[in-house]
Amino acid sequence: MRPARSSLIALGLLGACGAAQLLSWLSLEFYALLAGLIFALASLDALRLKRTPTPLLTRSEVSVMALGVPRDLEMRVLNLARRTLDLQIFDGYPGAWTARGMPARLKLEVNKSATANYSLTSNARGHFVLADAEIKIRSPWQFWTSLRRVDCARAVKVYPNFAPLAKLAMVGLEQASRSLGAHLKRRRGEGTDFHQLRDYRSGDSLRQIDWKATQRVRRLISRDYTDERNQRVLLLLDCGRRMLAHDGALQHFDHALNAALALGYIVLRQGDSLGFLSSEDPPRWIPPSSGRATLDRILNGVFDTHASTAVTDFIEFAQTLLARYTRRSLVVILTNVRDEDIDDLLLAVGQLKTRHLVCVASLREAVLDAALAHRPETIDAALLASATAQYLTHRNHAHAQLRAAHAHVLDVTCTELAPALVNHYLNLKRSGSL
Repeated sequence: MRPARSSLIALGLLGACGAAQLLSWLSLEFYALLAGLIFALASLDALRLKRTPTPLLTRSEVSVMALGVPRDLEMRVLNLARRTLDLQIFDGYPGAWTARGMPARLKLEVNKSATANYSLTSNARGHFVLADAEIKIRSPWQFWTSLRRVDCARAVKVYPNFAPLAKLAMVGLEQASRSLGAHLKRRRGEGTDFHQLRDYRSGDSLRQIDWKATQRVRRLISRDYTDERNQRVLLLLDCGRRMLAHDGALQHFDHALNAALALGYIVLRQGDSLGFLSSEDPPRWIPPSSGRATLDRILNGVFDTHASTAVTDFIEFAQTLLARYTRRSLVVILTNVRDEDIDDLLLAVGQLKTRHLVCVASLREAVLDAALAHRPETIDAALLASATAQYLTHRNHAHAQLRAAHAHVLDVTCTELAPALVNHYLNLKRSGSL
């Protein structure tokens, strides 16, 4: 219980009257009577506040949130007291999160309920707790306030932003690919899996003609084939210090994870299998599988994965994968290649190439492109542009070494990563490289 506005006014009044009494402007009896009256009122007000029952509060159920996506929550309060209450509600969300509409202020009549709505946005993935809420109640005569704790703590899981994936699930594969910036093009008659029968078209090879169907309908019928299914894609996510860099509001690690999930969705829609391995200690390994449940399994397995200040050991990373899975797959390494890491990465790629097709997706900071976008007009700007150009030269040399080792390399910014991955995967399928 803490003093409120009326208590401060009363104390100010007593102070002024005390000064007046010292100057003999007021009698001592009047001052004592005034002090006794204020003390009696404050004590009675405190007693009434103490006997006021805590309102009944419930929070809307929330167990899952998406990173950076506002979530609307509702706090419902029921007045159990015999008087109108002037309340302030404070929800127990993590302090680093962003809340709009909190604290909320309500005025509740006797036996009435009301709702306070607010928007909550998380700023990190993982396991969190929405702690108990607190209600500030004012006493009837505004002498005191009381802060009451209400038991409503709930565990919350914050996942990567899966809203784009949910939208993709509502459309066809070709439209989903285009929405990610990729273009799905079916190769008529050149795949390995049978798709359908159709009328012969000029340019079809003789091998495509289905002679039995042709004899049956008395006209030329060709077979259509699609790209082979049941192939395997393994996502290897670097959790080292290189991925701590920020691009916008998110770390490179979060951008890479979102792009990996987008690629995984297209992979599964194509009928292929998807697996996941992180460079954490211990590593998180999700064996390749196909079907709709695979993406949910990966989401649940990696939503609380984070980048750390540790240095990634790419050789150990490759050996971990080879010890767990040997069937030929497309291995996509999501990292940020630096020239000082290239020796270890080349050895790791060389080990993986013995069994797998390797693609290294290297994230490039958007600020590097911005530093070279304009002609420098000051000495500081010229020095920055020179250092950036030198850094990019070393980076390009590292990428050239990877390509010389027969690895596919994607050098892209965070916004370009998802479409580049999807396009590269689809091109590999069309070429039959998998």
